[in-house]
Amino acid sequence: MAFFSSELVKTAARRAGWLLALGVAFVYGWITLRGPQGLNALIEKHREVRELEEQNAAQAHENELRRERIQRLEHSQSEQEMEIRKQLKLLRPGETTFILPDAPKLPAPAP
Repeated sequence: MAFFSSELVKTAARRAGWLLALGVAFVYGWITLRGPQGLNALIEKHREVRELEEQNAAQAHENELRRERIQRLEHSQSEQEMEIRKQLKLLRPGETTFILPDAPKLPAPAP
């Protein structure tokens, strides 16, 4: 009978040890995922990376447009002339410049 109770105690202690180990692992995982470096921080970093990638794409597109404009200015006499006239505000004889006022800004609609 002593052998039976000794085995029963060992089995119960083994189960209690496994349950304690699983409990500690669960609590550690919970704290790790919910802590300051957990899932919320990971989600925020993914959002920030996506936002920066969009900004990079917009900058790359803007750079490409500027490269194309530079190419046009280097190779087209008419583009060069238009740019010079625009920057120096020059007119050819007989040309008239009309300066229009900016469109009035409409007030923002009330919510």
